[in-house]
Amino acid sequence: MLIFKQCVDKREWDEYVLENGGHPLQLWGWGDQKVAHGWKADRLFLNDEEHNVIGAVQVLIRKLPWPLNSLAYVPRGPVIDQKDRAEALTELVVYVKRVHHSVTITIEPDSEEFAVPQEWIKSENHILPSKTIILDLTKSEPELQRVMEPNTRRYIRRSSEEGLVIKQATNRQGLDDCLTVYKETAARAGFNLHNDQYYYDVSAKLGDHSMLFVAYKDELPVAFLWLAISAETAFELYGGMTEIGRKLHASYALKWHAISKCKTWGLSRYDFGGLIDGGVTAFKKGWDNKETNLAGTFDYPLSPFYGIWNSGLPMAKKVIRKIKSLL
Repeated sequence: MLIFKQCVDKREWDEYVLENGGHPLQLWGWGDQKVAHGWKADRLFLNDEEHNVIGAVQVLIRKLPWPLNSLAYVPRGPVIDQKDRAEALTELVVYVKRVHHSVTITIEPDSEEFAVPQEWIKSENHILPSKTIILDLTKSEPELQRVMEPNTRRYIRRSSEEGLVIKQATNRQGLDDCLTVYKETAARAGFNLHNDQYYYDVSAKLGDHSMLFVAYKDELPVAFLWLAISAETAFELYGGMTEIGRKLHASYALKWHAISKCKTWGLSRYDFGGLIDGGVTAFKKGWDNKETNLAGTFDYPLSPFYGIWNSGLPMAKKVIRKIKSLL
């Protein structure tokens, strides 16, 4: 019989996630970031009968309005072998229902194929997009460029000739330069940002697993790209560029620089963080001729009020939008 036990040791947790191909959003630091902004994090090791750890799942708990109580959410997890998955998910349901009394447990796995036991429901209420671009970084740079659209290759070349200086941000000033660019981007595109402290916390909590790259023109920041990384996967969290950066096509040189760095570091996957409608998606699709369709979102209803959550009533829709904005 498999059983879940809480992990309270950050080093032990991250070592397991990193050594077993886990996603950056399953790292301890991402859970700490969510705890700092209104969530709870429950890190669970899956143990077999000999008390060997054979899996891990970081469950994020978000309080919801009555009568929903809470949402139990597993971003890009669990980190469990396929042969143990069905029994592990069954035990996870029992644990979450007993400990957290959530309206549902929602998982969004980091794989294209993910079979779940019969009682689980495929949900349309996505938190993270299931469609994305994932580059195979084990391929050579010429192979990666071969599948790009011609305009993407052209703009990489052109922007690389614009005298841009690309640096990895390693201090508060570099982070502030990113936020300067992000605020201009948000104002131009019409979306909201968190306060500055939120982003300071992302950097601090993820630590060495947070990678920020900034492109400068004449010492002015004109574009940035922010990644969360694990041992195998780079995942785009945030990015933006100023009007000057847009004219210079700075995002092309910047992204190619980040991809090349991740290859150098030995990562095998580069995830563009999702595809949604709009110009940003058109830009992302230019980097590969193949979309990746992850398995999607799966719910296990834990409450008679799950129908309220899943039916798309105004309150549920508002809560889902709020949760998405907190990621």
